[in-house]
Amino acid sequence: MDRGTVGSAQSGRLLVEVREEGSGAVVTPAGELDHHTADLLREPLESLLSKGIAKLVVDCTRLEFCDSTGLNVLLGTRLKAEAAGGGVRLAGMRPVVARVFEITGADAVFSVHDTVESALAEDAGG
Repeated sequence: MDRGTVGSAQSGRLLVEVREEGSGAVVTPAGELDHHTADLLREPLESLLSKGIAKLVVDCTRLEFCDSTGLNVLLGTRLKAEAAGGGVRLAGMRPVVARVFEITGADAVFSVHDTVESALAEDAGG
C-alpha cells in the first residue's frame, strides 16, 4: 500500500513517520507534540513541501498531546501547502488533541476526518 519513500524521525517523546501516498504524503506523529519536539514534525513537513508534495494528511491517531507550538507547526504547514496548490488534512484526532483545535478555533481552518482513508478519499474525489 505504501508508495514512494518511507522515513521517520524520533526523540524520546515523539516519533514521526512519513510515507508518500499517490501524489501526497501521510505524516504520522506519535507521542507528544510540544515546544521540545515540534521541529521533529516541522522538518519532515517542510522537506515534503520542498519536494513539491503539498497534499498532506496528518494521521493524529497516535498523537497523545499537542500544545500551541505544535498547533503553529500545523497551521504554518497548512498555509505553505495551500500556497503550493495542496492542503493539510487531519485524521483520527484523539479527544485531548481535538480539544486544543476546538478551543483555538483551528478546527475551522483544517479539513478534519475520522480516518486517514477518508482524508485520502477527499483528495481522490475532488
